[in-house]
Order: sequence, then structure tokens, then C-alpha cells
Amino acid sequence: MSRDGITRRTLLAASAAGATLASTAGTLAGTTWRAVAGAPAILKPLPPEWFVDFGTNAEMRWESVDPRRYLTAPSHLFVRNHTVTPTIDASSYRLRILGDAVAGERSLSLRDLHRFRPVEVTTVHECTGNGRSFFGSQQGETVSGTAWTLGAVGTVTWQGVRLADVLRAAGVRRDAVSVQATGLDPSFVSGGVDHGPVRRPFPIVKAYDDALLAWGMNGRPLLPDHGYPLRLVLPGWVGIASIKWLGSLEVSTTELTSPWNTRWYRMSGGAYPADAPPLTLNPVRSAWELPWDATLPRRRRLELTGRSWSGAGPIARVDVSLDGGRTWSHARLRDRPRGAAWTRWSVAWDRPTPGAHTLLARATDVHGRTQPDVTPYNSQGYFFDAVVRHPVTVA
Repeated sequence: MSRDGITRRTLLAASAAGATLASTAGTLAGTTWRAVAGAPAILKPLPPEWFVDFGTNAEMRWESVDPRRYLTAPSHLFVRNHTVTPTIDASSYRLRILGDAVAGERSLSLRDLHRFRPVEVTTVHECTGNGRSFFGSQQGETVSGTAWTLGAVGTVTWQGVRLADVLRAAGVRRDAVSVQATGLDPSFVSGGVDHGPVRRPFPIVKAYDDALLAWGMNGRPLLPDHGYPLRLVLPGWVGIASIKWLGSLEVSTTELTSPWNTRWYRMSGGAYPADAPPLTLNPVRSAWELPWDATLPRRRRLELTGRSWSGAGPIARVDVSLDGGRTWSHARLRDRPRGAAWTRWSVAWDRPTPGAHTLLARATDVHGRTQPDVTPYNSQGYFFDAVVRHPVTVA
């Protein structure tokens, strides 16, 4: 494997994905992905044993996660839509690159993008509001937004090209400071106000660092609900930054703004100042691979599993409590460090007593960031990273 994680298998998978994009466009836009739940916002099937259906959004159920599988299958990945999933013809698709920091506007087809060196990146993909419901159920606070538990997350291996390579080929000026990514989904209307298509700027340094233009997930073309035929991926950052159905990139010598970084996806309320910065790097979180209020069989030993992740880097340690926080022990980490991807872990529960119990998991990443006991309040319910108290019953 090379320094960039590129292998012959990666190259073959990327090439196959590119060859498939145009040929599958009609199928993806037609009967194969006819909405069966979440309609009309979401196109892929949402079986209730896999998802909590919120209509425009769908949350992965942790009890549907296979502890033996590291990656999240696209069919199981959560969906966060502001409006509805569009159907886009890959054969006529173009990515526009424009702005005062480029030599001239460019229009790139998928074929053009496939001429760049392909790469793949494995990273956690997560909604900024993941865990939002626990502000109410665990901290007694009222916040707005979709009442996610912890299933608005997944780990995916993305196939695509580095944004840095594309920007350099477009002749971006050295004094560029900001890039605004705009999606091709319908305009978002709220309170009678048309805010336009979903779009959000990010610093040019992130664009040159690890940003990706992705056409594939886990070796296959993107599903429509996850950005087909092309999306932006900003590893480690809030999900809203990884714009789906990418239509254009505006590169500017001045700071760009949109409602998605000035009005939403920044902290407000509580102790936060009015000029709190836009949210970027995801916090540290942990989840048990169990239903909420799970009933567990009484045995001499129970093997419990879960996953932890951080936007800043690998997980270094996971501490767990099987008695509501009275005692703690180290969980066994089951994966080698993988950048901004998650880590699976397990713990043996010897001779659990019958009755109600509360499970806790607290992760710490390689930078020393750890989960707190309480998440500071914010009105939008972003970044709930406190240790979640997971109830179970042994019977």
C-alpha cells in the first residue's frame, strides 16, 4: 500500500465505479430505488428493523449493526436531507468550478474527474445533531431539530479524487481563502423564506489537506440518497460540510458565507456568544450495539460490543461501566487506529445479576479529547458528546 492508501484494488474499484455510473443512471433514477418509506424525501428502502423513519431523515438502528463488519453498508447508512433526494443524470452531469480565485470558470464531467489520480479514504460520516434527543431525555433540556439518538453516523470507505488535485488543475490563486460547495438538491424553504440550495463554505486549507470529491462508497457508486453522482467529503468534519449532489465549487479570495454557516450549524443559546464560529470538527462519541432498553439473557458471561469515534483522530481508550458509573474498566479495542474512522470495542460482563442496569461508555482519542458527563446546552442540540446512559434489563 502506498502512503496515500492507494492499492491496485483501489484503482480497479474506482475504474469500475466510473464505468458503472453512466450505465446505472436510469436504473438508479427509476424503479430499482422507488421510495418505500421516507417518501418523497428518501428513495432507498427503510425497513423498520434497520431504521427509524423521520420522513426527510432516517436514523440507523444500532441493534441492526453487525459487530463483525467494520464498514457501514450504504443500504444501512443514515440519511439527512434538507429537502428531497434528487435524481441526476450522470451522463450530463457537470461540476462547475468558479470564483475570483480561479483563472476562469471550469466545467468538469465525471469522465474528466476520473482522469485524476483516484484515491480512497475511510472515515466516519456523521450528522451534527447526532445524539440530540439526549439533551432532553438525559439532561432535561429542550432543543430543536430531529430527535436523533446515536444512529446518525456510519463509517464509509469513499472512492474519488483529492479536491486539491482538481483545484490545482483549475489554476486556483495562491491568495484563495475560502471554498463554497453548493448542492443540486431543491431549494430549502423555511418559514416562508427560500434559502436556496444547500451550500456551505470551508477554508482553502481544508480543501488542500484531505478533502475528497467522491463518486463511490465501499467500492460501489454512490446511492442517490448519499450524493449520486458526486459529493464532497471533508473527513472528520460535521456532515453538513460534506455537500451531497455537488453542483459547484466557488473559490474566493474573501471569506464566503451561507445560512448553513451563519444561521445554522453554529452554537447558539446557553453560554455561547452571538458570534460563535461555524462548527467544523466532530467531537468524541460512543454507542453500544444494543437496542434501547434491551433485555439481555442471564448467563455466566455476556459479551457486549460497541463503537467509539472522534473527528480529530483515532480512539486511544474506551472505559466502560456496567453499573451506572460506580465502577469502570477498560474495554478491549478490536481495531488498529484508523484516522477519523471509528474503533470497535468489547467488554465481558461476568455473572450479571437480574434486573435493571445502566451501561456507560467513555472514549478518549489520541489527542486527549474525552467525553464529558454533561454537554453544554445549545438551542439547536448540536454536538451531544456526553457519556450516554444506556438502560438494559437482565432477565
